[in-house]
Amino acid sequence: MKNYLDFEKEIKALEQEVDGLKSPFGSEGISEVDTNKIKNTQQEINKKLDEIYSNLNSWQRTQVARHEDRPKANFYIKKIFSQFTLLSGDRYFGDDKSVIAGFGLIDNKSVLIIGQEKGEDLNSRIERNFGMMRPEGYRKCIRLMKLADRFQIPVISFIDTPGAYPGIGAEQRGQASAIANSIECCMSLTVPNISIIIGEGGSGGAIALASSNKVIMLENSIYSVISPEGCASILWRDPSKSLQAAEAMKLTAKDLLKLKIIDEVIPEPLGGAHRDPDVIAADIKHSIIKNLKNFENFSKDEIYDHRKSKFLQIGRDQGFSKSSSISDAGLSYKGSTISKVKLHLIKNKYIYGGIGLVVFVGLITLIS
Repeated sequence: MKNYLDFEKEIKALEQEVDGLKSPFGSEGISEVDTNKIKNTQQEINKKLDEIYSNLNSWQRTQVARHEDRPKANFYIKKIFSQFTLLSGDRYFGDDKSVIAGFGLIDNKSVLIIGQEKGEDLNSRIERNFGMMRPEGYRKCIRLMKLADRFQIPVISFIDTPGAYPGIGAEQRGQASAIANSIECCMSLTVPNISIIIGEGGSGGAIALASSNKVIMLENSIYSVISPEGCASILWRDPSKSLQAAEAMKLTAKDLLKLKIIDEVIPEPLGGAHRDPDVIAADIKHSIIKNLKNFENFSKDEIYDHRKSKFLQIGRDQGFSKSSSISDAGLSYKGSTISKVKLHLIKNKYIYGGIGLVVFVGLITLIS
């Protein structure tokens, strides 16, 4: 049974009409199927989908990112990679079912695959804790990322979580330090790491695994420091203002690409990834292979510098001047001329103030 969002009511009615037209059993028994009407109705559905999905606001994209039928990490792992070997446990406490991790092959190359998994139905969602990772999940990922780094195996992460689990047990077992250590581990890798945000990229729970050389988003996914509902509750004390919060947070792929927070956006099939999962899986695979090839001739230090400079550049006026052979690496900050002049004047304000006073007194003396 298909699930529909609030703004898809017209599409729901049309698709139910198509289902009725496809059935040969009418009110008067078996009847002829009207193929022309089915074709015309399907064209109308496609037109409506194009009209709706080309004008989605930030809150509607959030709803699409959370869609029940949206392909999850487990689906992509099965479709994209071969010979996947699941690995479990953090060697401290236990295993976290909300994250799938193991080694596999893509284009005959070994990679470490990490996927935050929400689950497909109620039972699996409860087992997976709705994709909210606990400390043991992050420690499992750290253990495997260090193993991949030792054997020079690239890391691929699928991000899909509303955030890290905030329960008391998770806090008692060191949730905050586990997230911080995971970010540190991602940043310190000397192998390429690529993150694909396939649904929700929520808070530190997402960035713990998305501190990567390349951060890629699906067209209708979101990436933010907090959920729109949480933001609305804090700023306006009114969760119903989720639309205003979503617009203000700039959490869509288009906004984040413009801000250079992410590196690439993968377009989704008409009506969202859930309407044609095989196509979006093929597009993701192509993107992963393409980005891995870009790093083939990079040394360990260049991969590390690339990642470091990528994050240091976020939010800077002019970025950084080049200090190595790769085009966007480098750590020496190069500010604008205006900001340099302002800084110079502030530092020497007393000297310039004294000079100004002497000039003023001299002018008064000359006039008198």
